[in-house]
Amino acid sequence: MLRLLLSLTLLTTSLVSAADRPNMIFIIADDVSWNDIGCYGNTAARTPNLDKLAANGRRFDEAYLTASSCSPSRSSIITGRYPHNNGRASELHLPIAAHLPWFPRLLKDAGYYTALVGKHHMTADKPAEGEKPQPEPFDLVDGGNAPGNKGGHATWVKTVQERPKDKPFFFWFASLDAHRAWDADKDWKEDLYGPKHDPAKVIVPPFLVDDGETRQDLASYYNEITRLDYFVGQVVAELEKQGALENTLLLMMADNGMAFPRAKTRLHDSGMKTPFIAHWPAGIGKPGTPSQSLVSAIDVAPTMLDLAQVEIAPTMQGVSFAPILAQPEAEVRKHAFSEHNWHDYAAHGRSVRSEGFLLIRNNRPQEPWQGPADSVRSPSYEQLKAARAAGKLTPPQADVFLAPRPGMELYRTAADADQMSNLADNADYATVKARLAKLLDEWTEQTGDSVPADLSKDSFDRETGNQLFKGRDQSYRGTPAGWDRNAAKVNAPGPR
Repeated sequence: MLRLLLSLTLLTTSLVSAADRPNMIFIIADDVSWNDIGCYGNTAARTPNLDKLAANGRRFDEAYLTASSCSPSRSSIITGRYPHNNGRASELHLPIAAHLPWFPRLLKDAGYYTALVGKHHMTADKPAEGEKPQPEPFDLVDGGNAPGNKGGHATWVKTVQERPKDKPFFFWFASLDAHRAWDADKDWKEDLYGPKHDPAKVIVPPFLVDDGETRQDLASYYNEITRLDYFVGQVVAELEKQGALENTLLLMMADNGMAFPRAKTRLHDSGMKTPFIAHWPAGIGKPGTPSQSLVSAIDVAPTMLDLAQVEIAPTMQGVSFAPILAQPEAEVRKHAFSEHNWHDYAAHGRSVRSEGFLLIRNNRPQEPWQGPADSVRSPSYEQLKAARAAGKLTPPQADVFLAPRPGMELYRTAADADQMSNLADNADYATVKARLAKLLDEWTEQTGDSVPADLSKDSFDRETGNQLFKGRDQSYRGTPAGWDRNAAKVNAPGPR
């Protein structure tokens, strides 16, 4: 009888507290750099809906990914773990270790209705013998496409409309914008999205050639961002119509930087810094005030669970940033770590950001960091190659092809936004370099990271982007980072 009374008490408490739990919508863009959103200072890219969310919510100015690579980044977000702690998922297209819980499943277990609409790109490995598979994390999985819209967001509003009304909800809305090959140009609806971007008005980063071909490439990229922004606005309008906006947390970020040379896959800000916008009328203190507090992508999972009053899984290495939603000056971490593992090309790089500095350690410096294969096949890369052939590359452009690269790079990020002034050999910064290198060593040891001798090899040509291995040939695959140290079973977070 006592056990029954206790169970009823716990159930009643759970139902009472559930009424106050927020709905949550996580919006993840595909291949969008942090500074290509209007509220981050880009005057050319049209993002009125995201800008409005930032103006009435919280814009995070120091939010960083753990990987500037599609599936490793998404896998890291959904488990709250560093890429090398996710098993094979540290490398592109590979599955997450079977024993690791995904935070939407924990929300689902706690009574949330959960849905993933749009790009998925996350899979789970086969369970070990005697190990049970994780329960399904989503009540609904939908590709999100429709005739005339292959951007992954065609059914976002429908999902909001058709949700069960007696449950709090969590939606993982994953746009395919702005992934190449720019299908928004083909499916453009001017009555909905406005005119296409004028190539003459785009902002050309210093590491790209400022010419007609590159400007058109960037304009098409901006078009994808504006199309995404439109559907964000449609979701907000539907929430307002339902009277659900007040207690719904909308959190927007990207999986990695834009698919251009010296952006996507890079450990520099052009690849690893992400737009990060939170909007929640019932829960954000000092709305409209940006935050300079450091946040990592692995903090999303524990934050969502924290706000939902669900116990944070012991496997999660991130920390809740809920205090920053309440107070923009709050601090939840001092350091943010990131990885560069195989993504089309062999790589092993690590970085730490702390107190305004970025330290990069490249464990495979003999090759350039030109970007993934889709950026190598781009018009922008062709123009860089033409400038190289003509001997007209500027220093930021030449960095795309630099080989060998420095084994160590150190930057003051606020004073060097494009990270072109390497301070690693500057005696004035020797103490900073030593401190950050020690942090990186501690993180490597505590989280079970490693540099295997047989890293995965290039599977695409670095000059043409052409595929080197055909069909199902996976012989280029080597040993993932941390595999030899069983890092998937390591839960230690390292320095935070």
